[in-house]
Amino acid sequence: MTNDKTEALTPDTIAPEAITPEALAGLGGGHIAYVRTIRSEDVASMFPQAPQIAPGMTLFTLHAADGTPILLTDSREAALANAIQNELETVSVH
Repeated sequence: MTNDKTEALTPDTIAPEAITPEALAGLGGGHIAYVRTIRSEDVASMFPQAPQIAPGMTLFTLHAADGTPILLTDSREAALANAIQNELETVSVH
């Protein structure tokens, strides 16, 4: 039974600041990810175990829905291929 007065939860009805990291982590049951472009200067903060990388490079990261970095690579295609290989659905984040 549904209540006609209940509003559906959509991106238009939820304020972005109301979405917690915990809520994002639960999106898609852990099967949603996104690719982000970063500068090599930012690698150490996201991937402390990564070796030193020359400054000024554009790199790509694959992130879980909650923002947890999963992968660092030098091409968007490699990040997307890794997502597919691990059965993650990528979404566009603006």
